Amino acid sequence: MNKEQLIELGLTEEQADKVVSSFGTMVPKARLDEKIKEAKEYKDQVAERDTQLADLQTKAAGNDALQVEITKLQNANKAATEKYETEMKDLKLSTAIKLALNGNVQDVDIVTNLLDKAKVELNEDGTVKDGLQNQIDSLKESKPFLFVDVNKEIGGSSNPGGQDRTITKEQFSAMNYTERAQLYEKNPGLYKQLTTK
Repeated sequence: MNKEQLIELGLTEEQADKVVSSFGTMVPKARLDEKIKEAKEYKDQVAERDTQLADLQTKAAGNDALQVEITKLQNANKAATEKYETEMKDLKLSTAIKLALNGNVQDVDIVTNLLDKAKVELNEDGTVKDGLQNQIDSLKESKPFLFVDVNKEIGGSSNPGGQDRTITKEQFSAMNYTERAQLYEKNPGLYKQLTTK
């Protein structure tokens, strides 16, 4: 989703700029599926090359120089495959952690980098299975400012006319997109006041 699409959904240009600057351009699911398919094709190509090299090695029996070159190529393919699998595992783990943290922390990337990923396990479906909650609880105690207070009422009507003046610009800047949208819906006047520079 880009700035123009956000404006079409009813956000002002300023709001769309803030969303894009905070979250960047969102990747459409079709583009993600395309990249996943592309990665699978690369993996299949490496497997096919390994098979071809094994076949070539059998055919080149007796030619020592060719055998050495084939062995080098096989080792390079193996190293590339291992690197790819490690990167994909790390990407899956990071994505699962970020999805689990989304909406609960001020900055997903900062909190993700503070976690020990080696202690986190994933389910078959790619969701976090174990090892994350203990680390989150520990971070909540040592660095509570990193977390969103899910119990706070956003833009409520604690005084007449629904004008809740308890939200400061600093608190507003720390809000995630969902919280800002809720504030806009409940109290557009306060939202406008907080977005005005």
